[in-house]
Amino acid sequence: MDFVVEQYNWWRAGHIVFVIFWMAALLFLPRKFVYQFRTPVNSAASADLINQQKVLIKIIMNPSGIGTWLFGILLLFANYGRSGSLETFYHPAWIIKLVLVLVMSYFHVFYLISHKNFCSENRTYSEKFWRMLNEGPAILSILIVVAAVVFI
Repeated sequence: MDFVVEQYNWWRAGHIVFVIFWMAALLFLPRKFVYQFRTPVNSAASADLINQQKVLIKIIMNPSGIGTWLFGILLLFANYGRSGSLETFYHPAWIIKLVLVLVMSYFHVFYLISHKNFCSENRTYSEKFWRMLNEGPAILSILIVVAAVVFI
């Protein structure tokens, strides 16, 4: 446990870096879905956008989502080691942050499912839906940062 506590700043740096990349992907993928609506079904342009989505998911979104969670969990252990109790985690802001991060993770999974639908040219939701949903991760990130920085 001493190693985890001693490396706190490295865990924090890793967490911040992965959050930045995760947010970039979560904000950019729905934009790709919007662009897909402007292409004919089963066209070369649609196939190209599907390929771009796959690359974004495999190279940025999935690894950075995993990295965010991994470094976040390391931070939890380090905070526990530094404080010596779980009392810090009962603070309402911690609970709110955890719930918001779980909602952000839901966005991630929803985007993966939606990408599979786009791969089969099943455009379940409208272009307007994706434009509006694109704001979700941005709003969540603001709330998470405020909860983590201001209230914890």
